[in-house]
Amino acid sequence: MTLLLNCNSLSKAFGSRQLFTNIALGINQGDKIGLIGPNGSGKSTLLKILSGKESPDTGTVSPRKSLRIGYVPQSSEYPEISVEDVLLQSYDDHDNIPVHERHTQIRILLSKLGFKDISQFANTLSGGWKKRLDIAKELIHAPDILLLDEPTNHLDFEGILWLEKFLRNESVAFVVTSHDRYFLQNVATRMFELNPTYPQGIFTNDGGYLDFIEKRTEFFEHQLQTEKSLSSQVRGEIDWLRKSPKARTTKAQARVQGAERLIQELSEVRSRNKQQTAKIDFESSDRQTRKLLTIKNVSKTLYGRLLFSGVEINFSPGMRLGIVGPNGSGKTTLLKLFAGEITPDMGTIKYADDLKIVYFDQHRQLLDPEETLRRALSPNSDTVLYRGQNIHVNSWAKRFLFSPDRMDLPVKQLSGGEKARIGIARLMLQPADLLLLDEPTNDLDIPTLETLEESLSEFPGAIALITHDRALLDKIATTVIGLGIPDHVPLLADYRQWEDVLAGRSLKSKESPVRKEEAKTQVASNVKSSTQLSYKEKRELEQMEASILSLEQQIAKLESMMHDHSASNNLTELQEVCVQIDTAQKNLDKLFHRWQELDTKKGQTS
Repeated sequence: MTLLLNCNSLSKAFGSRQLFTNIALGINQGDKIGLIGPNGSGKSTLLKILSGKESPDTGTVSPRKSLRIGYVPQSSEYPEISVEDVLLQSYDDHDNIPVHERHTQIRILLSKLGFKDISQFANTLSGGWKKRLDIAKELIHAPDILLLDEPTNHLDFEGILWLEKFLRNESVAFVVTSHDRYFLQNVATRMFELNPTYPQGIFTNDGGYLDFIEKRTEFFEHQLQTEKSLSSQVRGEIDWLRKSPKARTTKAQARVQGAERLIQELSEVRSRNKQQTAKIDFESSDRQTRKLLTIKNVSKTLYGRLLFSGVEINFSPGMRLGIVGPNGSGKTTLLKLFAGEITPDMGTIKYADDLKIVYFDQHRQLLDPEETLRRALSPNSDTVLYRGQNIHVNSWAKRFLFSPDRMDLPVKQLSGGEKARIGIARLMLQPADLLLLDEPTNDLDIPTLETLEESLSEFPGAIALITHDRALLDKIATTVIGLGIPDHVPLLADYRQWEDVLAGRSLKSKESPVRKEEAKTQVASNVKSSTQLSYKEKRELEQMEASILSLEQQIAKLESMMHDHSASNNLTELQEVCVQIDTAQKNLDKLFHRWQELDTKKGQTS
């Protein structure tokens, strides 16, 4: 395995805040690395150091000769120029490529990334397509390593699934930071975690995210056992020091020095074992009313475009509604309808008397950027009232991992994750019957996400949740509503059923919401009653291998033609071939999916 880049003894601090100290890591050819760590551990800074955009305080970054590194930041803004012009401007004086070849390279790359109209203005692209353009800007230089900083933030499900497929299929080595656990499991084959709880400040493991979690748990269990062992040894040495007279012999002095080293080692291990996470616990009003909010036949049009129609939902305590759909399908609009901030074009919304609704805004619009952290957490005094108890703002801040020395910082200097924690802290001070959460997971680290999950699971009121975090949806949602399908707003049991809807496998309109346990029983019943392959299906399965082979050969032939047309600069024929490849690949994907369905059914029969 070829080593592309090696780092030794890297340290970085901002002012008095130490991000990481003396960490070492290496990136090999073909590596697909997921990088995680708590907010403030220095993940984004490390990527900038690896890309050469920042320098470490100490340590060295040693790249292989002529190594090319691409860096994709968390977000980008583009001027009013075409997608093609954005990539043309990304070339520099060191790119000795004729102009006509640049145009050819750009059109091939944009076709590969799914762009249909290369003349579209870049500033009009959605977040997901801007992310594709960010990646294209780096791929145009054929990098050996691609660094991606939180690329799943603000992407819809379609964008996340595209990115997963792209990263799995690309040969370029990459390092990606993300808090999306399903995404990490689907793309990473190595995991790095930056965290001061480790002796070297970083923990690495070959394997996917789930394997990493298992190995990390084993490490922490071993570290706890080490603490217990050291504690026992230190107690013995302290007991000896108390009972023994002051010794002047060399042997006795050596034992004293050994005891001091043990005490220091124990202190370090104890410090590492103190893993801090935010303490999230939403306050419920404990309302006993069964019907909190009733939505009947609601429709909404925005800027002349119908977003959804015929929506019917009944909220009661314990209901957890997940809202899914592509960007622009009306998810936030639906949440604002629930909150009463806007009115429907048609239908009725009935609220229980004195219903207490708490709304989390994904854009943190309620945070004043000039306000200090202290005032953001406690606007009117130096105490907050939580569950009938007055708590000093400094103690309240510690609950959300803010240290006292940061209390006078303006909000604008805080990270996205820190702003998200402020929003959650504010929510917790408001007793609620219904929580409306619009992308609460953006910028949160994985430990905070897991704490948020636990709190939402235990919240006795109702919840309506917009999130692109599939792990959170799977754990929390008892009902899922899908937007973005014309004349169809399905109510489903979970996110997996939404995937089926998108794949065209389960399009029964107006499905009734059912609990996950009921859905599983129904699915099992359906499987049991339909496990016999028909004669037609048997014939289809027998012929499928030849069909798959034929399509694969067709795609290989088309890809060869694409390279030939690229070399001859025949752009018209090149575009036609790219369209044919895209069509053939879609047909192949459908064929594989159908083969999997029939093969599964055949296995159940046997």
